[in-house]
Amino acid sequence: MNQRRPHNPNSGYQNSLSAFRRERDDDNRRNPREDKPLGTERHHGHHPYQSGPAPGRSLPSSQSLSTRKELYERAFPVYKQPVEVGCFSLDSERRFFNDGRQMRYYVEPDKSPNFDLRDGYKDRFRKRDDGVKERLDHILRWILANRSKVSTAASCTLDVDFVTWRGHLTKLLCTPYENREGWLLAVTRYRGSLYISEVETEAACTERKNRTERHEEMMYWGYKFEQYTCADSVHSLPDPGGVVNTNEAFCTVVTTRLVDHRLLFSGEVDCRDKDPNAPAPPACYVELKTSAEICTPKQRSNLHRFKLLKWWAQSFLPGVPRVVAGFRDHEGTVVGVETFPISKMSHLIKNEHNCWKPTVCMNFCCDFLSFVKRIATKDDPSVVYLFSNEPHRDVTYSVHRDSSYSFLPQWFVQEMSRSQDSQHKS
Repeated sequence: MNQRRPHNPNSGYQNSLSAFRRERDDDNRRNPREDKPLGTERHHGHHPYQSGPAPGRSLPSSQSLSTRKELYERAFPVYKQPVEVGCFSLDSERRFFNDGRQMRYYVEPDKSPNFDLRDGYKDRFRKRDDGVKERLDHILRWILANRSKVSTAASCTLDVDFVTWRGHLTKLLCTPYENREGWLLAVTRYRGSLYISEVETEAACTERKNRTERHEEMMYWGYKFEQYTCADSVHSLPDPGGVVNTNEAFCTVVTTRLVDHRLLFSGEVDCRDKDPNAPAPPACYVELKTSAEICTPKQRSNLHRFKLLKWWAQSFLPGVPRVVAGFRDHEGTVVGVETFPISKMSHLIKNEHNCWKPTVCMNFCCDFLSFVKRIATKDDPSVVYLFSNEPHRDVTYSVHRDSSYSFLPQWFVQEMSRSQDSQHKS
């Protein structure tokens, strides 16, 4: 598999890396499950890894990973320009298709469009059941349909170290600056590759089941903004009178490398530039967001310090070059639209006191992946290493066999095994 694209020093992606390097120069709680995590002691030294005793068990010496941001303020790590190796679509019934039929095209709105984001919430909204946990299933279906793109001809094993969703990596990038939400990431090593799948925390489950009607409606507003600004084809216009169906999705699949970690991940894409001269994916993709309108310098500062971190992480990972934000008032009317180039975000935050730093985010992610490689050594689809984090605590883990945390489905394991068997016979 050729996953290396020649470097273009003038590309937006490389410019964004340079901008982050310049910016760098300028400037545990126990897992609530029954199984006891290993090495839950807090780390107070100056190294991100901590050793903890593990009586009666032969384990690696470093049992936890610090999230203290000052430990990750070092050189920006090597991150290869992401290459799109495929895509897939999910239809209105959440069925998988190995193609781009759900791709949409960005239609630039007026600067003050007055979009009514409440429109259709009561009568033209089909909401995906977010209580159904799909885990990595759609990515695994893509892998089975495209094995020649992600494995060498001489082997049935994947030519990557990690397989995951872009959203899981986004959480890792944001972890050193996270103050409110913890996470659980299940990891299984299978045929040499490490699969990472999120597990819903008890706190997240409680929040999901107790959302207010106002919260539910505001979540809809983001999808409605997409409907106002996306067309189904290059030559058509948006149809804001249609049904908003959050089952539908277009997802890119990219490969890249973070230092020595070869990554394969997928993420949902809102739309692409309709200009026929636009660059090839993922550089033609556009991320759409909504946010409260900004009326004061303090509100602008809060946007830079908090929202921009997640916007940057989500788009930088797959190489999406820009975020278009619709700013709405309290009643859900979009009163302004602003474009945020990913390569310029470090400039926007440089005057903010004690703000987030891209180099800290990427170095923590890199160290976490190294930590996982050292810990998750058993190559077995029935074994799950459950990594856990709460804000301002170390990352710890516990080990589970044949548990409810297992996430690689039998149909994937059997098909991968069948492929290896048939290759051996040939």
